[in-house]
Amino acid sequence: MTPARFVVLVAGVVVLLGDAGTVIKSLIVPRPAGHYIALPIRGARAVFRQLAMLARSYDGIDRVLALSEPVALVVQLATWITIALLGFSMVNWGLWGGSFGTAFAEAGSSIFTLGFAISPHTGGHAIDFAAAGTGLVLVALQIAYLPSIYGAYNRRETLVTLLESRAGAPAWGPELLIRHQLIASVDNLPTLFGEWERWAADVAESHTSYPSLLYLRSPRSKNSWIVSLIAIMDAAAIYLALDPDTAPLEARMCLRMGFTSLRDIAVVRSIPFDPDPSPDDPITLPEEEFVNACERLSAIGFPMSRQPDEAWAHFRGWRVNYEAVAYAVAWTINAPPARWTGPRRWAGADSMIPVRPVDRQPSTGAHPG
Repeated sequence: MTPARFVVLVAGVVVLLGDAGTVIKSLIVPRPAGHYIALPIRGARAVFRQLAMLARSYDGIDRVLALSEPVALVVQLATWITIALLGFSMVNWGLWGGSFGTAFAEAGSSIFTLGFAISPHTGGHAIDFAAAGTGLVLVALQIAYLPSIYGAYNRRETLVTLLESRAGAPAWGPELLIRHQLIASVDNLPTLFGEWERWAADVAESHTSYPSLLYLRSPRSKNSWIVSLIAIMDAAAIYLALDPDTAPLEARMCLRMGFTSLRDIAVVRSIPFDPDPSPDDPITLPEEEFVNACERLSAIGFPMSRQPDEAWAHFRGWRVNYEAVAYAVAWTINAPPARWTGPRRWAGADSMIPVRPVDRQPSTGAHPG
């Protein structure tokens, strides 16, 4: 064995071990894991982002972006298989020499279980068996990975879809409070906040273990998990700021779990944030927007023990814990341009305003038919 072949053999073993480690960390170990194949996946997402910019409406943008992560998952599998193919090709050539094309054909024949090329060396059969097993295991693990992803996706989207009738589409925090006040169901808010506290905990666990979930979009173009979470947290913060004496404890717990979830995601996505901001730190949302929302709530009789100008400091003290991270996540995943959710990449993406359904009543004294 020449020195060059020995170096290639060692490099091939290192490539295979690195590939195996990445697969295990990504698909088996239930915790966040960085890996060196992120570049092809990010490249696939970037291509779809650029294609989405060609669309003339947000619905068109959403249709293009909906394909991004499914394609990225295919790219992930293809990248793992390609790295394994390269690694076994290097091992074959390092051990037996000859043409690198022959070593590549042998590795490909084994990984894809085609069997048209086998090693003429007795010891090479073990390498062929290992390559064949690697190909089967990679495909099997990726197939087993999808139910875990889509199980978490379905759990996430159930509450997101339910929120549409409560907070509009796209969801907006003040609209959630307005609608509950209009139908005299403010007493149901503690239950809602409790459900979203558990939802946020589930998202913190699943979306850090399976980052693809961050980019999987809702079935309806105006719905989004991050927009819905911001709306719930804003509603809880407004309630606590305007009427702290009657605001439910569940609102405070929901806020705490909400920004804890966002910070866990920020750590995985390398989004910088202040872990202990001061309640007096500035936020991006203008005070005028908050005051306008409070006036709308006051007009329909929402309970308020503080005036908007006094409540603003308390609302800001809550929102400073999650606004920057929430805006960064919404920007990263190209969420719908909902109100109070920050800027977006595409020009002219004005904030969508949720449309409240008309409350139609039957005509008095009217008879069917």
